Amino acid sequence: MTAVHRSLKTPLNIARHRLWSQHVAGSGLGKPSEVVRWLGAVQAQDYLGSLWAIGLRMPNATEQAVEQAIADRTIIRTWPMRGTLHFVAATDIRWMLALLTSRVVANSRWRLKQLELDASVFARSRKTFVSVLRGGRHLSRNAMYEALEAAGVATAAGRGLHILWQLAQEGFICFGARQAKQPTFVLLDEWAPAAKAKERDAALAELASRYFTSHGPATLQDFAWWSGLTMADAIDALEMAKSHLLQEVVAGRTYWLSSSVHPAKDRQPTAYVLPAYDEYTVAYKDRSAVLDPLHAKRASSGNGIFNPIIVIDGQVVGTWKRRLEKGSVVITLNLFRSLTKADRQALVMAAGQYGEFLKAQIALAPHTLASKQTSSI
Repeated sequence: MTAVHRSLKTPLNIARHRLWSQHVAGSGLGKPSEVVRWLGAVQAQDYLGSLWAIGLRMPNATEQAVEQAIADRTIIRTWPMRGTLHFVAATDIRWMLALLTSRVVANSRWRLKQLELDASVFARSRKTFVSVLRGGRHLSRNAMYEALEAAGVATAAGRGLHILWQLAQEGFICFGARQAKQPTFVLLDEWAPAAKAKERDAALAELASRYFTSHGPATLQDFAWWSGLTMADAIDALEMAKSHLLQEVVAGRTYWLSSSVHPAKDRQPTAYVLPAYDEYTVAYKDRSAVLDPLHAKRASSGNGIFNPIIVIDGQVVGTWKRRLEKGSVVITLNLFRSLTKADRQALVMAAGQYGEFLKAQIALAPHTLASKQTSSI
């Protein structure tokens, strides 16, 4: 490997490098499908937040443009890993489902048994969905439930959601474009292009290469967490991909990263307003390089639910909430520390970029810290 690489040395350098590898900083990605393919997958249970997660990694992006990519079928929202909603590139959907969902489905068998969801119920559900969705039709979740009920399949007590979840992980259905701001479901075979299946080893190597290139520096444990693979499979995947990666040890931990990502040195503070569940935090088992453990509870609302976060120079320094008002979006800040004047200026610019994405005016509401008043922005 001949690429010039600046040694990581410290956790702070790990954080700054991730800003660039994830294209939060220095983005050169021009399309939503390029962002999603680069990252491998973008966590997407918070739908509006996930649109911003894609948009912030592109220059001049708008929310409408990201939603158009969904309608154009270049990115697809479904449950490809860890039983959690993600966006994936349409060209990746089939091999990722084949590689990653079987373990999650196997682990859910006890719950399916509790709900009395067996092979006959799923067979009837598939038949029902073919009849109501065939020909490119889209149906909302409630309409899908109504179709099941009409076919004699009960959907109460969580049965309906588990049926949708199971059939999506099988590659039978997926989310389509929103209609009247409501998510819809479609048949995956009609929505996504057919693709040649990948051999398992090739799929493992591809997934590891994508992850460490786009999320590095990261550890093997981070990769296993993000992908949902067993540790044995994660080790095999890294072994097959590591010839294209660099290895560094920082504070006794081994990190893997791409030799092609070269972060620029920032002369001024950099600030970003990231959505809930952004890959910058949620894609790592160990988040201490970007989030001081002292603030971990303040960055989440419990049960693993991440709040939208404020990042300055690679570090999570607070959270934010948005409130829609007529003609504007009001952002309320909850900072973990006071900011310098340069920090505040950078944060104003970051909020402005979010406003451009929404095509809305942004107003920053006053804020306080737990023990002292900080300067308003």
